[in-house]
Amino acid sequence: MSAKQRQRAVNKAVVLRVLRSIRRYWIFLVLSLVLAALSVGTQLLVPVLTGNAIDEMLGAGQVNFPDLLEILAAIAVSVGITAVAQWGMNECNNRMTFCVSRDLRNAAIRKIQVLPLKYLDAHPTGDLVSRVIADVDVFSDGLLMGFTQLFSGVLTILGTLGFMLYLNVPITLVVVVITPLSIFAAAFIATHSEKYFRRQSEIRGEQTALVSEMIEGQKVVQAFGQEQNNVERFDEINGRLQHASLRAVFYSSLTNPVTRFVNSMVYAGVAIAGAVYAVNGGITVGSLTSFLGYANQYTKPFNEISGVVTELQNALTCAARLFELLDEEEQAPDAPDALDLPADAVTGAVDLTHVAFRYEADRPLIEDFNLHVRPGQHIAIVGPTGCGKTTLINLLMRFYDVDSGTIAVSGHDIQSLKRRALRGGYGMVLQDTWLKSGTIRENIAYGRPDATEEEIIAAAKRSHAHSFIKRLPGGYDSVVTEDGGNLSQGQKQLLCIARVMLYLPPMLILDEATSSIDTRTELKIQDAFGRLMAGRTTFIVAHRLSTIRQADVILVMRDGHIVEQGRHEELMAKDGFYAKLYNSQFEGVQI
Repeated sequence: MSAKQRQRAVNKAVVLRVLRSIRRYWIFLVLSLVLAALSVGTQLLVPVLTGNAIDEMLGAGQVNFPDLLEILAAIAVSVGITAVAQWGMNECNNRMTFCVSRDLRNAAIRKIQVLPLKYLDAHPTGDLVSRVIADVDVFSDGLLMGFTQLFSGVLTILGTLGFMLYLNVPITLVVVVITPLSIFAAAFIATHSEKYFRRQSEIRGEQTALVSEMIEGQKVVQAFGQEQNNVERFDEINGRLQHASLRAVFYSSLTNPVTRFVNSMVYAGVAIAGAVYAVNGGITVGSLTSFLGYANQYTKPFNEISGVVTELQNALTCAARLFELLDEEEQAPDAPDALDLPADAVTGAVDLTHVAFRYEADRPLIEDFNLHVRPGQHIAIVGPTGCGKTTLINLLMRFYDVDSGTIAVSGHDIQSLKRRALRGGYGMVLQDTWLKSGTIRENIAYGRPDATEEEIIAAAKRSHAHSFIKRLPGGYDSVVTEDGGNLSQGQKQLLCIARVMLYLPPMLILDEATSSIDTRTELKIQDAFGRLMAGRTTFIVAHRLSTIRQADVILVMRDGHIVEQGRHEELMAKDGFYAKLYNSQFEGVQI
């Protein structure tokens, strides 16, 4: 199959999906088409009535005022009906279009919630935002302009042809002979503009991704003096976008002048042929006037349809990008008989048996990993960067599924548990903090929206966040901007700790949870964590090894394998890999 054939097949599939999306709002579509037909019909009456009015005024002193007034009244009624019908048609179009846009955006957001983490890791956030926001906007604009204008245009062409054939067949043939020029011009322009609109949409997503990335990391960008490099990267992408956009706009802008030129030829042909017939008495002056009016109305839809086709192509390109997102493979659903393990049934026992996992098929990461964790144990996981520490956490939470082997929690294979139940058994505090836009209170109660004010304040006090919260202008009602931009990194981390202390899960995962907190507050937090971890199975991913000296078991990972395990004193006595890691933090030993 050639590239053109593949693209036609894709476009056809996209059109069918768009029609399925509209199916729910068929009543608006039907009303819109009926009103469009009514509008076209009343519009087409006006030239006939105008011609009749002119015939009633020919000759000095021969004006037939009674008939003329009736004709003028009929013209006024026709224009009024046309205006009302067009208003109703636009109302139906708007409702249908914006309902479909709303449904598609809702579907996209729901899809993002169930996409596997590996998809989100592999695709820039800005590109996803562009698909959900910008592409849906372009699609809705094209849909709004397209359907009824296309239908109205076709009806107008057929209707004017019918009236012209009724008035005079030979003159109508002049119109029909010249018409293919307009069709050929529109088809040529549409073919060449399609690929540029598709490229434009792709580059726009790339540009949005870069802008999003640069805004989120602006501090780092400025710290490393990369402003100019980023400007150059943006200029390069913007240049490609300009190149694609200029060509798309160039070809689409050819539509108007080319079709207008052909339309003028049609009008001129009708005027010349009609004048000859009128001089020879083959047609009245009024009928000639009607014919010229129909010729003008006949050619206008070709111009509009060409523009509509261009907009529809752009809309279909954006719709295709959105449908690509909606068609992405979702994470494996919970089994029909998956267990909904309540929090009070989670004992804290965790068993990993012959676990293997790799992100890429040809690059092994974790192989034959075995671990038995008793309820209430505190397991510290250490090792050099890239050894699999964070991957292990992702597997425990089932953000990724193992390639082979099993992971069991409280005696149940996690594949047999509902994801919500599994993740509800863990509380996480990560080095990378995340806060949602909302109040301090809403962020602390994120895991327990039904928590009372007293419980929220108690959790904040245990995490030592209460004092800085009270100093904020709005206290617990202070609004946190996107991702906590108006708070320090340490304050954000304290709120994340408070969130877990309010949730009180059966098991904990702490990934360098105090990395952004000053030493004095860290000592207090460690004490609070000590009370929180009492009796709870806890996995601690540590980079500062001095913070895990009291762990029940320290797992030392290297290249996806456990190379050592034991308590701090035992591992130091072995003088192995762990001892070198530990000493390197104080003595600069190279590992």
